[in-house]
Amino acid sequence: MAAIPLDIVVQDILVLYYSQHGATAELARLIARGIESVPGCQARLRTVPKVSTVCEASAAAIPESGAPYVEKSDLAECIGLALGSPTRFGNMAAAMKYFIDSTSGEWMAGALAGKPGCVFTSSSSMHGGQESTLLSMMLPLLHHGMLLVGLPYSEPQLAATQTGGTPYGVSHVAGVQNDRPLSADESKLAFAQGKRLAEAALRLQHPL
Repeated sequence: MAAIPLDIVVQDILVLYYSQHGATAELARLIARGIESVPGCQARLRTVPKVSTVCEASAAAIPESGAPYVEKSDLAECIGLALGSPTRFGNMAAAMKYFIDSTSGEWMAGALAGKPGCVFTSSSSMHGGQESTLLSMMLPLLHHGMLLVGLPYSEPQLAATQTGGTPYGVSHVAGVQNDRPLSADESKLAFAQGKRLAEAALRLQHPL
């Protein structure tokens, strides 16, 4: 594979996630580190507000801690997207789905068309619906015209992991109490996924 030129302008890749107990946020940070290991790329970490069951309730404009809330302009300004959510009954969390459902304007404008994207998730149990969540998260990205980047088995941790990790995207098994730290395999796969996404984004920006 040819080397990426080092004199290119640094460009952003959006790492957009929702996290309730912190595990998905930790995966996002490791993916961001993988992105920033590639010269010419930097990660833009963003999250989404919670969805309230009370119609009159609304989230503060700025979160109390962690990444800022995503804006629609982030989708257009970034050259790639890593999308992460905890597993909710084999699907993405409502907060992330709510945001994605609001992006019809960006879909019509082709803001994400032709850009690479990847997905990641966390669940409390080993068989808690990680793969179905990842696959369901890919569907809106395909509708947006994105090019999906998975995790190949050339990453040795994917075949060796006894915790999270799938070819559809990195995952984490958080435990019933959501207190398990990321395993070494999960951490390495998250970093590798970010690096792979960044490399793909730069190839698309600077084709040989």
